[in-house]
Amino acid sequence: MADKKIKVTMIRSKNGRLASHKACIAGLGLRKMHQTVEVIDTPENRGMINKVYYMVRVEEV
Repeated sequence: MADKKIKVTMIRSKNGRLASHKACIAGLGLRKMHQTVEVIDTPENRGMINKVYYMVRVEEV
């Protein structure tokens, strides 16, 4: 069985954000604006997304 994936797109800049929020963005694999990555839908990744919900857009794949 394949793992579920979700698409995460950074829609706001990480400039001037808290260090922990920048770390979550990096942990998701995002580097620049409007970049989209596919990550496995795990509780750890969901937690990082919830922490920076105002900076990312999430789509179910």
